[in-house]
Amino acid sequence: MILYLSDMKRYRQFLPVIVADFVVDQWRHPVHNHNHYELIYVKEGSGSHYINKEVIDYRSGNVFLLGPDEEHYFEVNKATHFIFLKFTDLFLPGKGNDEYYGYQQLEYLIKNREVRTSKFNLNANDQQTVMQLFNVIISLKTDKARNEELIRLQILALAAILKRNLPEITSSAGQTKEMEAVFSYIHENIYEPEKLKSPVMADFFHTTADYIGPYFKRNAGITLRDYIRDYRKSLLRKRMESGKYSLKDLAAEFSLTDASHVSKLLK
Repeated sequence: MILYLSDMKRYRQFLPVIVADFVVDQWRHPVHNHNHYELIYVKEGSGSHYINKEVIDYRSGNVFLLGPDEEHYFEVNKATHFIFLKFTDLFLPGKGNDEYYGYQQLEYLIKNREVRTSKFNLNANDQQTVMQLFNVIISLKTDKARNEELIRLQILALAAILKRNLPEITSSAGQTKEMEAVFSYIHENIYEPEKLKSPVMADFFHTTADYIGPYFKRNAGITLRDYIRDYRKSLLRKRMESGKYSLKDLAAEFSLTDASHVSKLLK
């Protein structure tokens, strides 16, 4: 059950998980956000996906993951078959739950803001697997009440595949779960420089400021400071290249001093 509030342009979902499977030749929803997450698969078709201020071309096989804060809509060029998996926070168990480990893959994706404003680039084998998983989900949709747990398991499998295709994972094969947690923390807090200071990070991970820097360099092959700088710089460049952000906008988004600070970082 979903209600649309036209004055707020926001969809509200009350069930933990909903599956939507449809074909359109014209997108009929206005720009909107929602109170849930959306895992979107393009089974067939092409067009453009507008996410916040980004415009991303889509085609058959593409996957998107959106959070509640993302405003978006589609522009359909060729009739498109969409599969939407919509889930709320109720879908995610607490850390004390026996199933928590399986959900960590999904949480890693959810916390990465850049994941939620782009599309996944999957290798050929994983594209085939993702297609089959979505087909299984559609086959289970006819009796959702009975198959809800099976649908959940397919979503977790999708999350594991999507996560292993992220650049920071593919570039560091055999990476420990501790390092994945550090990357996740950095990506989640890249917009708040104070939280990326060594003492603050060390306190979060229950270690010391003198330890976390050498630990990161030993496992990532780059200093913690340089990784944060390069990651922030790549995001700033991506924003600037879109032509939709001013230096002032970026300074506010990344909690930087002013536009000159942004300009200095980009040089």
